Amino acid sequence: MLSAQQLENYITQHLSCEHIKVLGDDGTHFEAVIVSAAFIGKSMVQQHQLVYSALGDRMRSEIHALSMKTYTPEQWNNKS
Repeated sequence: MLSAQQLENYITQHLSCEHIKVLGDDGTHFEAVIVSAAFIGKSMVQQHQLVYSALGDRMRSEIHALSMKTYTPEQWNNKS
């Protein structure tokens, strides 16, 4: 069973994040807030694809659902 902390670690191993918070306690359904400079100039779909790429095959095998909000550092700093 996958923990939210493990999922957070998987993402940060392959994607540089200024801030990340993953929630989920059932081992298969997760929510994440991810802030990364890698998202600059990318559409939301492209940002999510970067996260999926960081997770690799885990999206097919260990994770049933991942709801995420992605932000560039500037968007995060301007968020009220």
